[in-house]
Amino acid sequence: MRSAPRPATTGTPQSPAWHALSTGEVLEALSAPAGGLGADEAAARLADLGPNVLPVAEAAPWWTVLLRQFVSPIIFVLLLAGAVTAVQRHWVDATAIFVVLLVNAALGFYQERKAERDVRALRSLSTPSCRVLRDGQERTVAGPDVVPGDVVLLESGERVPADLRLLEANGLRVDESMLTGESRAAAKRTAPVPEAAGTADRTDIAFSGTFVTSGRGRGVVVATAERTELGAINELVQGPSGQSPLQVLTHSLERRIGLVVLVSVVVVFVVGLLLGNEPSQMFRTAVALAVATVPESLPIVLTVAMSVGVSRMARHHAIVRTLPAVETLGSTSTIGSDKTGTLTQNRLTVERVWAADAGADLVDGRPAAADSELLRAVLRTGALTNEAVPRAEAEAVDGDGGAAYAGDAVDAAMAAVAVSLGALTEEERGAPPVAHQPYEPHLRYSQTVRRDAQGRRVLHVKGSPEAVLERSVALARSGGPGPLDEDLVLAANEAMGRDGLRVIATGARVLDDDEELPDPLPPPGGLLLLGLEGMADPPRPGVAEAVAECLRAGIQVKMITGDHPVTAMAVAERLGLPVEDAALTGAEMAGLDDHGLAARLERTSVAARVAPQDKLRIVRVLQDRDHVVAVTGDGVNDAPALKAASIGVAMGRSGTDVAREAADLVLTDDNFVTIVHAVRQGRVTFAAIRKATFFLLSTGAAALVAVSLSVVADRPLLFLPVQLLWINLVTNGVQDIALTLEAAEGDELTRPPRPRSEGVLSRTLWFRAGITAVWMALGVLAVFVSALEAGADEVHARSLALTTFVLFSFFQVMSARAERRSLFQLDLLGNKPLVLTSFAALALHWGVLAWPVSAGLMGLAPLDASEWLLAVLVGSTVLVIVEAEKFVRRWSRRRRAR
Repeated sequence: MRSAPRPATTGTPQSPAWHALSTGEVLEALSAPAGGLGADEAAARLADLGPNVLPVAEAAPWWTVLLRQFVSPIIFVLLLAGAVTAVQRHWVDATAIFVVLLVNAALGFYQERKAERDVRALRSLSTPSCRVLRDGQERTVAGPDVVPGDVVLLESGERVPADLRLLEANGLRVDESMLTGESRAAAKRTAPVPEAAGTADRTDIAFSGTFVTSGRGRGVVVATAERTELGAINELVQGPSGQSPLQVLTHSLERRIGLVVLVSVVVVFVVGLLLGNEPSQMFRTAVALAVATVPESLPIVLTVAMSVGVSRMARHHAIVRTLPAVETLGSTSTIGSDKTGTLTQNRLTVERVWAADAGADLVDGRPAAADSELLRAVLRTGALTNEAVPRAEAEAVDGDGGAAYAGDAVDAAMAAVAVSLGALTEEERGAPPVAHQPYEPHLRYSQTVRRDAQGRRVLHVKGSPEAVLERSVALARSGGPGPLDEDLVLAANEAMGRDGLRVIATGARVLDDDEELPDPLPPPGGLLLLGLEGMADPPRPGVAEAVAECLRAGIQVKMITGDHPVTAMAVAERLGLPVEDAALTGAEMAGLDDHGLAARLERTSVAARVAPQDKLRIVRVLQDRDHVVAVTGDGVNDAPALKAASIGVAMGRSGTDVAREAADLVLTDDNFVTIVHAVRQGRVTFAAIRKATFFLLSTGAAALVAVSLSVVADRPLLFLPVQLLWINLVTNGVQDIALTLEAAEGDELTRPPRPRSEGVLSRTLWFRAGITAVWMALGVLAVFVSALEAGADEVHARSLALTTFVLFSFFQVMSARAERRSLFQLDLLGNKPLVLTSFAALALHWGVLAWPVSAGLMGLAPLDASEWLLAVLVGSTVLVIVEAEKFVRRWSRRRRAR
């Protein structure tokens, strides 16, 4: 029988602000008894509300991914040309065109599906079981079966299965970094908080997906699945992603090429008819000219170049989910990075120990200054008043960044440093205490009674400096206890705080033999204040160097975090981020319009205490100012910004499923340093695309100009349709693809990002493509006309002109290997596939001319050695033109730099 009406669910207009209600009001609103739901009622609610599973976008169907490979203006032109050629029953030509289309589609389809499989394999099993009260009895149920009204029991090491309004909290601390970005575990209590409280301030709510680091408690489920706080953020990442910068540029280029080619071939066709040529021959010439001119292998070049980039990046622990993501990082002008778990290790480490007569900075867990017994005493008390357990003894615990100890982050850090420095042994630390009181947020201290080597009972206390100081009567010094100097202690505390350290004080007192120890322990007093320990979430190894490389490459790095501004600024200074201006805060953002926010972002590298919506707004404001924005992160709170960014970079190991699904690139080693490799590879990839595009456009334009001039000048047709198709095969067959394998030129991270307004080709390359196309066209025409005037027939003149064009393309592809450097500064055999394919194309062309059957089919004739020498000499002049242009530009840059 149904015991109660259906409860309102979080995320609907009828949902109350659960954090602002008392526990009694919450239970009443949910029609939930404190002893838990009955099994029948739980089953009914599960049937009504559905399982507690966060919706995740399904992969696109295979056929959708396949069809996506054909969405391109150039592909449409080729489809039309292939269809027309097939209608004319020129089956060889039609087959060649359709093979090109299918190869391009297969490469893109394979890479996208492979990346999707790799990312799916990274998804963790995010539906753990949990303990609930059902029919008044404790039971273990699967996470998806939890429903609103269930009473869930929590202990250290467990993941919260749904949003809970806490009913009991005993020393309960929860790691909420995945939602808030705050590296410190949040202390939880049961008292309601104001309705306007933000996520990080809802101390009476345990959020779905967060992790209990210490203590225990129980709470009633108020929301499940997409109705949780995690689910609300997940909604922000739904919807289609925008086009990458490369996609925008290439689609624009393809449209322009298609338009120019269409107009040109129509003009050639019409002029040819007006000059008396046969309509059928001119129509075939127009189609062949379109196929020869349109860089139909450009989509393949793009796919292969980015596939090569994918493979290279995979060797550096990065999974690319979509091919354009490879290049986008290379064009990135701003990286907006999460702090916790991305720039830092998401675990606390003791970095400074202070006592009245001694102090030491710790470097890699070791003291940089001389050790002392006084410092060891500080560390010893911190490790004895402690609930952390060695990693080997912990069950499946995550979220602590791989620390040696599991439990509360402060306890884990203090235990690790004390044992590693030999202040005490793990056996001493693990001995059962005489009495213990865990940390309570309202008390701000924890205390433990232990026996020392002499068998005396010693009270050890750790807590906030203010709490320990007010309970102390003396200050430990090297010569023994001395007068309590509050100003000295507070000054040391403030100095650590300014450096972004979280400060914990330790104190101790030897108990009298007859002193009783009631349960619970009374507030401590009469303590000897031993000293202070300062801890912070340390940067990941190599991150500072990676940030420096980004800055040298002209890429701004913005730290965007939910953590405290002081902590964030301290981390920024350690990483070498510019910190001339104070951190931007979420509260400050609320009072700024987009123009003011953009101006503020130009003056600071740190945004702190920001909500997911704030991070999303930062990304959009930067994009509106023509920044190509990459966003890194691992938490659910990062997902909306990851989705909206030009490229989202998620952590694969510690990151959440929501973050990975929203990202374009997943780092399997969770290392910010990998982003630098990705930036470099992205720039190498774009350079390869640029080089291949330059080669394709210059040779295609040369063919278009040469044929057009010959028709307009009323000369015999320069090339027959079959010869134009042969040009397309032998000059652009595989050399352009081999060009994408060219190695880096070495200056990728010394140049600023290219302007967003700059297309696939820079002005330099457009100019170079123009002058070389005209030069090659005029050279081919000159050879053709000279041969005719020297008495050669049209077949022989076309053979010499075609061979000259092939030689022009051979030297042009060699010059394209470097955009700035001279070809003769490169290793001439550094790109063996390009060298082999280029010479193979020459050999193939020679074979077609030499074999009477193939020569007859193509309307060609053999050439003698002197004619081949002439073609080589004329063809090599394009290399001279390009090298001279490069030399002038290098000389001009050096002169301007003086």
